[in-house]
Amino acid sequence: MATLRRLKKEIGFMSSQLIGDCIDILETFDDKKETTVLSIIEEAITLNNTMLDRACHPDGKDNPKLVKKQYRQIKIDFIQGLDKAYEKLETLIKK
Repeated sequence: MATLRRLKKEIGFMSSQLIGDCIDILETFDDKKETTVLSIIEEAITLNNTMLDRACHPDGKDNPKLVKKQYRQIKIDFIQGLDKAYEKLETLIKK
């Protein structure tokens, strides 16, 4: 990991991309799917806030190996959360 600043920027950027994709979907579909897309947006915001909180407040600041392991886990959890959200969006599009 290069820096904490870069990690936070990447989390914010990828979250905003997901939200932007959801808004694009909202504009193309009817009102029936609006609640589902809005729930995906809420999940994206929650994921963003959770990951930023975890990145800014790591446990064991005195142990660099532990902090590095936690940042790796943050990245993994964030990517998995994005994948789940995009899967929901994809199933919504296919219907």
